[in-house]
Amino acid sequence: MIAFLSGIIEYLGTDTVIIDVGGVGYEVKISAETAGALSAVGTGNAVKLYTYTYLREDQIALYGFRSRDDLALFRQLITVSGIGPRGGLSLLSVLSADDLRFAIVSGDAKMISRAPGIGKRTAERLILDLRDKISSAYAPSGETQFGAGAAAGAVLSGGEGAGTSAEGESTPASDAVEALMALGYMRAEAARAVRKCTQKEDTGAILQEALRYL
Repeated sequence: MIAFLSGIIEYLGTDTVIIDVGGVGYEVKISAETAGALSAVGTGNAVKLYTYTYLREDQIALYGFRSRDDLALFRQLITVSGIGPRGGLSLLSVLSADDLRFAIVSGDAKMISRAPGIGKRTAERLILDLRDKISSAYAPSGETQFGAGAAAGAVLSGGEGAGTSAEGESTPASDAVEALMALGYMRAEAARAVRKCTQKEDTGAILQEALRYL
């Protein structure tokens, strides 16, 4: 198994890069986002990509990523029924790794289904299969996982105006705080960012806006 490739960009296409490693050219499939980043590097220059080796009886392919984090998310994506390596790259071409995690944690199937070849049912299956795994991986120790809106409500309700009903029920704002916490932000900073948001009705939109304040 090839863990990574470090060499010179010999050729760069919209979805493929050829890397010269010691005189051997490796063809690597990449997302549109990665292609854009490599375009800034330019052919003839050094690059390092973390790789996933796809093996089938009739095919061997390498998929490349700029970070171990992106590779780890890709590995999670292809465990979902109906999402193979091509679907995983499609998702990472339309959404950044962080945006895709936000969409999964917040249950935003509409955003996920923007990727070519990913329909609504596949997006919903992806959320169902990966939401808890991603929340568990990114939540700080001792913090509440995404979806426990009442806990976030306790932070948001104290005269700050960002969020829960008097009964402590979950709202889009409180769910957004939980999603940010699941991705590693502290509760206080997540709550402050959500309070600054002008969008209050949709969890996914709140998350996108809150990111600009973190």
